Amino acid sequence: MPELPEVETIRRTLESLVIGKRIDQVHVFWPKIIQEPTDPKKFALLLKGETFRKVGRKGKCLIFYFDRSALVSHLRMEGKYVLTKKEEPMDAHTHIVFQMTDGTELRYRDVRKFGTMHMYPIGMEFDRPPLSKLGPEVFDSRFTNEYFQDALKKTKRKIKTVLLDQTVVSGLGNIYVDEALYRANIHPEKLAYLLTEWETVRLREEMIRLLEEAVEKGGSTIRTYINAQGKIGSFQFELNVYGKEGSPCPFCGTEIKKIKVGGRGTHFCPKCQRLS
Repeated sequence: MPELPEVETIRRTLESLVIGKRIDQVHVFWPKIIQEPTDPKKFALLLKGETFRKVGRKGKCLIFYFDRSALVSHLRMEGKYVLTKKEEPMDAHTHIVFQMTDGTELRYRDVRKFGTMHMYPIGMEFDRPPLSKLGPEVFDSRFTNEYFQDALKKTKRKIKTVLLDQTVVSGLGNIYVDEALYRANIHPEKLAYLLTEWETVRLREEMIRLLEEAVEKGGSTIRTYINAQGKIGSFQFELNVYGKEGSPCPFCGTEIKKIKVGGRGTHFCPKCQRLS
């Protein structure tokens, strides 16, 4: 699943491609993707004649802004956008097509069909699902040391599980949680409420620094992630533990281990991230 750096890269690419384009028609080939409004015909009708004004993001969600509406798109596991000419062949995994007046099409492809789209009047997008359920992301001014410490002290869950909880902090997934915990020298199974103030501050700082670096390099290309222009990110070459099971730790040389935490594959260094 694309995480914050990948979705931010997609956002920047899409904004450079679609701003100012006017929608002529919308074709919905897999109605279940459209969550709000529940009628895909109404969804298509509301977007007809609208112009792309801005592409925003919160956590892992893209937000397309038009003159009257805001469209929240969650890519989930395999969702991708591609801008093509109308005459280009369409594959079987293209489920939503935004046909423009200039002869181009913004196509939404999703092999697993897990992605969702919610459309609301501008101003309501943050008050309704899915955005209303999200906690602050690491770049948000609300994500302070005080907020983070308070959130961790309220739960006895393992820190890896807490960081994956999008209601606590949004935007991180398996890759960047493993990497942030490694950088902060915190074992993924440590109970969140047992983190010291110093560990919490360091973890927050490493999360911010990590995501800044990942955004700068266009995200991590793991499995099938590409941006809207078909380009790959390069941050996967900077990863220390994720996907490195059996390799030596870059810092101490200890073999990287992989375990399950909350049902998720988790990579860590047993020496640098001791469970105390």
